[in-house]
Amino acid sequence: MSVMPAPSVTVAPGDLETQLEQHRSELTGYCYRMLGSPFEAEDAVQETLLRAWRGIGRFEGRSALRSWLYRIATNVCLDMLNGRARRARPMDLGPDKAPVAENLHTLPEVTWIEPIPDNLVAAEADPAELAVERESIRLAFVAALQHLPPRQRAVLILCEVLRWKAKEVAELLETSVASVNSALQRARATLDASGVTSDDPAPPMDEAQRQLLARYVQAFERYDVKALTSLIREDAKQSMPPYDMWLRGRDNIFAWWFGPGSGCRDSRLLPTAGANGRVAFGQYKPSESGSGRDPWALVVLETASDGIVELTFFLDTKRLFPLFGLPAHVD
Repeated sequence: MSVMPAPSVTVAPGDLETQLEQHRSELTGYCYRMLGSPFEAEDAVQETLLRAWRGIGRFEGRSALRSWLYRIATNVCLDMLNGRARRARPMDLGPDKAPVAENLHTLPEVTWIEPIPDNLVAAEADPAELAVERESIRLAFVAALQHLPPRQRAVLILCEVLRWKAKEVAELLETSVASVNSALQRARATLDASGVTSDDPAPPMDEAQRQLLARYVQAFERYDVKALTSLIREDAKQSMPPYDMWLRGRDNIFAWWFGPGSGCRDSRLLPTAGANGRVAFGQYKPSESGSGRDPWALVVLETASDGIVELTFFLDTKRLFPLFGLPAHVD
C-alpha cells in the first residue's frame, strides 16, 4: 500500500493497514468476478484499500469494516465497468470453427476473460467454502457473469456466491430489498439460460485425477496421439485467446495439434499453483534460437471423472507468466 499520511482515527496506522490487508484476498476474488481480469481486479482492490485508508475518519462503524470495504469495492468496479464492453471467451462470440490456419484471427476490439492464480483469491477457510471459491472463479462461470449488467452482476455475486442476505446487499447498494430481489431474479434467469451456475461440481482432486493429469503431461510432451486419445474426451473443446477460433471435438483438436499447431511438438509443461480453481501449466515450445524453450501458453484444463473436457491456451505469456510465477525461459 502506498505511504500516506495517517488518517485521524483511534486505531494505530499499522493496525489499520493490517486490518485492511486481511480482506485483500476475498476482495480480489470479488473484483475478479466483477471484472474478469486479475490485473484489473488488483487495481480495483488497491483503489478500494486506498479509499478506505483515506476515508477511515468518516467511517462511523454503523456497519462492519468488511461490509464497508465491499461497498467501496463495488463502487470502484461499477465505475470501471461504466460504458465498457463485456469481457468474453471465444465461445461467447460465435460457433466453433474448422481446425485450419485460415480461421485463426485476433479481434483487437474484444477484451478477453483472463485467468487468475488460485493463490490470489484463496483465503483460509473450511473445505466447503474453498470448494465454492474454486467453482465460482472457474472460467465458464466468470464468463457467464459478464453477460449480466454490472449491478445485477454485483447482486448475484453477493447473494449467490458470498451468501449475503438481500437486506445486507440492499444496504450496500443503497437500494430496496425488493429491488435487490428483482435484480437477483433477472440475473438468475440469464445464468440459467447459459447453463452455468456457481456450484457446478468438479471432480475431487483425488489419486485418479492426479494420475489422469500426470498421464496427460507425459502424453502431451511425447505428442503421443494414442495416449492423448484415452485422456481427452471425444466432446472436448479448445480455445486460444486472443484468437477467436475455438474447436469442438477431440478429432478437430488433434487435427489442429498435428496440423497447423504442430509447432507445439516437443513442448514442456511446468505446473503452476492453479488457475481459476483448475489445474494449469506453463507450456514452453522449442526456441527458434535452438537453445532451450520459450513461453508459449498458460494452459488451463477442465476435467471430469472420465477425462479432459476443455483446454484453454492463454497466449499472452508476457503478462501471465510473471503473474503465475513461471520462468521466462527453460533450458
